[in-house]
Amino acid sequence: MTALKHLDLKSVPCPLNVVKIKLALEKLSKNEHLIVELDKGEPVEMVLNNLKEMGYLLKQIQENEKFIKIKILNEN
Repeated sequence: MTALKHLDLKSVPCPLNVVKIKLALEKLSKNEHLIVELDKGEPVEMVLNNLKEMGYLLKQIQENEKFIKIKILNEN
């Protein structure tokens, strides 16, 4: 069974949100998921670009006019 971790980064400025996600991902075990909530705009763009460059699998699971929620799978 995969474990889920949650990180609410709404109102956290760039690049601090990227740093917090990277630190949280380092603590995950193999096949654990990280759920992240981010403000729309620059935070989403920066985080998604960084995670894709690092080779993580992402899935958008919720979106509204202010924020987006994504699930990140740690396969390492």
